[in-house]
Amino acid sequence: MALLHRRAFTAAACSLLAAPWHSAAAQQVGRIIVGYPAGGTLDQTARRVADGWRRHGRNFVVDNRAGAAGRIANSQLKRERADGTALLCTHASAVTIYPHVYPKLMYDAVEDLVPVSPVVNVTCALAISSAVPASVRTVEDWRKWAAGDPTRAMYASPAAGSAAHFLGFMLGQSTQLKLQHVAYRGSAPAMQDLLGGQIAAYFGFVADFLPYLETGKLRILGTTGDKRSRFMPSVPTFPEQGLQQVRGAESYGLFAPPGTPRDVLGKLHAELQALAREPAFTSAFEQVGLEVQTLAPADYARQLQQEREAWKPVVAASGFRFEE
Repeated sequence: MALLHRRAFTAAACSLLAAPWHSAAAQQVGRIIVGYPAGGTLDQTARRVADGWRRHGRNFVVDNRAGAAGRIANSQLKRERADGTALLCTHASAVTIYPHVYPKLMYDAVEDLVPVSPVVNVTCALAISSAVPASVRTVEDWRKWAAGDPTRAMYASPAAGSAAHFLGFMLGQSTQLKLQHVAYRGSAPAMQDLLGGQIAAYFGFVADFLPYLETGKLRILGTTGDKRSRFMPSVPTFPEQGLQQVRGAESYGLFAPPGTPRDVLGKLHAELQALAREPAFTSAFEQVGLEVQTLAPADYARQLQQEREAWKPVVAASGFRFEE
């Protein structure tokens, strides 16, 4: 009888010791890969998702792998396990514009990055410096002011090959203004030069300009969305000003490795939707000029395909290519 008790006790003890291992397997730490340094808007987006999932019992951390305009991180995704424990957070341009500008992309934009869902929408806008005469209040005013003077007909963007770069190109085509593009290494130095009057115009994200709207150091001439930005309701869109071609938005989204099962994609999307219903989650983005939006994986894939096709002739017309 004592022997039976000892065996029962031993079995129970072994069961208790094994339980944490099973729990650890179920709670395996996931990673959200980001191809830019910590602190940027894309990095902050990934961290808010990771923090939200941790509150719901899903343990995710952010893995920053900066370099090559995000392409190193993007190419890493295809080498990860397709079980939902490794994701990529990147801008839509990585799969909609990059295929048209990089001869050597390092990854297949369709096959290697499987769309899960967008997290936020990012609208672009054109701002001019306070150094531009106060009489310039509209795109047409700016066109007249810049026409015939190469030193005025210039615009900056946060990066060569970015959505803002090509939106500026489209603006030049639509206004028949021969614009010269000046590429910066990120929005921070471009904003510094815009506010200081070193550059006259900058095509950037709405979020870049929000802290300065009331300072008088810049003026917003137009936004690129199909409707007015909720963060700048008094600023007309470019289509409203008769420039139908100058439209387009960016998104920051989540992507999974190739071969990820549909049910895993669906579960990840559902978990992101749960976060999007939380007021604290959405308001944190709204405070920095980003609007939360989620889409089912198939719908996001269709949206990205449409954007990829729309950008192709624009990039071709610009003649821009990265030579590496």
